[in-house]
Amino acid sequence: QVQLVESGGGLVQAGGSLRLSCRASGRTFSNHAMGWFRQTPGEEREFVAAIDWSAGTTYYADSVKGRFTISRDNTRNTGYLQMNSLSLEDTAVYYCAAAIGYTPAQYPSLPALGSYDYWGRGTQVTVSS
Repeated sequence: QVQLVESGGGLVQAGGSLRLSCRASGRTFSNHAMGWFRQTPGEEREFVAAIDWSAGTTYYADSVKGRFTISRDNTRNTGYLQMNSLSLEDTAVYYCAAAIGYTPAQYPSLPALGSYDYWGRGTQVTVSS
């Protein structure tokens, strides 16, 4: 079992920045690939960013590329999502997720929702004008 707890969400003005954290406990965090997804009411959960266990490979949704940065610190069992130049369209609940035992050949599937075995409960990000 892996438990994931997100933090760092809040209210920010457009153009501002936030850094989300995802603290993992349970099974060894360093073996997991990690992803961030977001969801707004009435919409499907959508991919934001993903990172492999060694932090050598990252993926981003086109909508956040160049503005968001995913990273991880395996010594702290924590993943991060640095969000810059936030816009109203970034308002959502943000979820982190863990994918167990992914090999490099499987990394291209990390943007897929179904690739993940464990999910956090989410943290709200609200961007105001």
